[in-house]
Amino acid sequence: MSHTNSIRQGSRRSPTVNELRTWRAFVETADELRSALASRLQSESGLSSGDYAVLLALTEAVNTNMRSSELATHIGWERSRLSHHLRRMEDRELIRRNACLTDNRGAEITLTRLGAETLRRASAPHMHAVRELFIDALTPAQLVAAGDIANALHAHLAEARSSQPRPS
Repeated sequence: MSHTNSIRQGSRRSPTVNELRTWRAFVETADELRSALASRLQSESGLSSGDYAVLLALTEAVNTNMRSSELATHIGWERSRLSHHLRRMEDRELIRRNACLTDNRGAEITLTRLGAETLRRASAPHMHAVRELFIDALTPAQLVAAGDIANALHAHLAEARSSQPRPS
């Protein structure tokens, strides 16, 4: 049986009580961790987790700029949500939006000097929070297992997305 078939057949069975218990623990803990990290980031740097995601993506991009559509895909946001968020970040001078030279409909998002400096200042306290709230809570073996689980879920979701019919 192919992996795609097991995805389809696996979805026909209801989860067991223990599977649901594990699922809920995973989701609720991930939400709690994400919330704690976002709260720390906001209080220590004034950045939201969305700001951080945008600034980090731009820092890692060639010439610290990206097309807005590429940025939306990269951080997993809808274009409209990103557009509103970018407007607020532009008002704070963290990023700059420029007309795309190759496509009149698109925009290129560029990291400003202030945006780069803000991200740099936020990164050390944020990484300390990641260590304190996530890494230090796990043994080295659990950390490896968490990475294996995350990679397996990522691969499974990518396969599920690729087997979905595209909207027309």
